Amino acid sequence: MPKISSDTLWELASAEVKSRENGAGGEEDGGEDVRLSLSERTVFFIGNKAGGKTTILLRCLDRDELPKPTLALEYTFGRRARGHNTPKDIAHLWELGGGTSLSDLVQIPITVQNVRSLSVVLVLDLSKPNTLWGTSERLLQASRTQVEKVCSQSQSTTESKALSKERVQNRPTRLLPKDHPDRELIDPFPVPLLVIGSKFDIFQDFDSEKRKVICKTLRFIAHYYAASLIFTSSKSESLVLKTKSVFTQLAFGTDKGKSMCLDPSKPLLVPMGMDSFSQIGSPPITDVEMGTLHAKNPLDLWKKVFEVVFPPESTSEHNIDVKDPAKDPQYSEPQIDSMRAQKDMELEQYKRNASMSWKGLVLET
Repeated sequence: MPKISSDTLWELASAEVKSRENGAGGEEDGGEDVRLSLSERTVFFIGNKAGGKTTILLRCLDRDELPKPTLALEYTFGRRARGHNTPKDIAHLWELGGGTSLSDLVQIPITVQNVRSLSVVLVLDLSKPNTLWGTSERLLQASRTQVEKVCSQSQSTTESKALSKERVQNRPTRLLPKDHPDRELIDPFPVPLLVIGSKFDIFQDFDSEKRKVICKTLRFIAHYYAASLIFTSSKSESLVLKTKSVFTQLAFGTDKGKSMCLDPSKPLLVPMGMDSFSQIGSPPITDVEMGTLHAKNPLDLWKKVFEVVFPPESTSEHNIDVKDPAKDPQYSEPQIDSMRAQKDMELEQYKRNASMSWKGLVLET
């Protein structure tokens, strides 16, 4: 067997490193880095408080558990085998509770280590249309800001920073056909994004005109951010299966489906890049009303139109008191709770003694 010189090995190693750094052949065809697909990925669930995120996640993982309210930020994982006698791929799954009130916690699941394998799932409660725009706007902005922040920290040199940020930002765009008419008009979310409209079983009983407004608006938001869109309900097995199929594409890199539904009377299913602004049409409002609106850009115009039909709720989730989890029965721990009760009594006694001491000082003075 002929001996291979060390120079050749070094050349091969150098070429391999340069190939990986330049992403050669990794993102052109599939839009994802080959080294990151089918290995370990991270999926981050955000959305309305009590909007069904936990239920969707459990159904997608085939876990027969009763969903519990998410306290703040919860982690779980899923595994899936590629084939017979092959290692299982891992999906790291994070869920943000509290709606928009805990948006600062996005910095925990979005890190330098996982940003290039990260996907975001935005779950919007279709039964509460007055919260849709505000929830999506605040949570997507918080997530985008954190993604851009970690991208700027991911490499040490200025050139590498720019390259890393460009790769992440261009991932969704590269999945769009090069001849797509809206390619230069959208503002792609920096990581793959899936928008899920939950509780379709309630939404389908809405007035038809209101359904059309919500459907057109969510189609616009999804297309503007280069995201996929799907409506679902935990009470429909067929919709759960479709949602699970889209979820596994993000979590495990399975093949993308080609099903599509744009009918507002049915559950929407719009894969990323399959919609267009011409198909969506103009905002659903009369010309006279639109003339009174002052918008900075198309996204702002759609927001103002949507909020004319569905005024945002005056009470912000930031002002809603969060229930004390220490007193929640579902998190009960007898030994810890008894010790906590004892410490609470000691604290109250200390407060009373301290109060009496201060009163004595005041009287002496």
